[in-house]
Amino acid sequence: MSTGFTIYPLGDHAITIEFGYEINHKTNQQVLSLFNYLQTKPFKGLLDLIPAYTTLTVVYDVFQLHQHCQKKQTVYGWLEQHVVNILQTQQLKFSHTKRSVSIPVCYHPTVAPDIQWLAHQHELTEDQVISLHTGITYHVYMLGFLPGFPYMATVPEKLITPRKHNPRKLVPAGSVGIAGNQTGIYPFASPGGWQLIGQTPIKIFDIKKKEAALLQPGDEVTFYSISLEEFNHQQQT
Repeated sequence: MSTGFTIYPLGDHAITIEFGYEINHKTNQQVLSLFNYLQTKPFKGLLDLIPAYTTLTVVYDVFQLHQHCQKKQTVYGWLEQHVVNILQTQQLKFSHTKRSVSIPVCYHPTVAPDIQWLAHQHELTEDQVISLHTGITYHVYMLGFLPGFPYMATVPEKLITPRKHNPRKLVPAGSVGIAGNQTGIYPFASPGGWQLIGQTPIKIFDIKKKEAALLQPGDEVTFYSISLEEFNHQQQT
């Protein structure tokens, strides 16, 4: 595995391993490969693993981890060396079965309050915005902000749009938005500053299911357009 990484402490019970600074598939695969390894071969005292675009944060129990330490060795020093050994000696691969998930989205202005504005900003028609957004496959890089909120990239260049200067106080659950070169889906009603171009009728996060989050890092996602009538029908079923 690549030796291009940096390790640093995050408070007194976590460390972060950083593999780069740019959002790209190769770097994210390094993150997910180490994430997968530590999931399948956890050390005593491991509490949580938090994968992001270019980093993996490892949360641990200080007291349990101290049992691993040799004389005069700190907990952070032991864990740093443990991670370095893994990265330098193991042939890590991300073994998550790549899933292709197709998600219905209604792009009607009544549930897509920013689609007309975004189309105007980029000198596009609304149909062109829909065609561009549904025309490619997105990689799920991470979940964050809210439980199950997927950060996906990369949107077509013509759709790249900054977040709102003044976030909305309430964004409906299922709203599909764009922020920079990312697209995402709000699993719950919440405040938010992404440009809203559609809404899906399906639940992105359902605590009643064994796998509460519909999407996971490493998944590949496509969107397809549905009518307002179909959107309302699916919401009611």
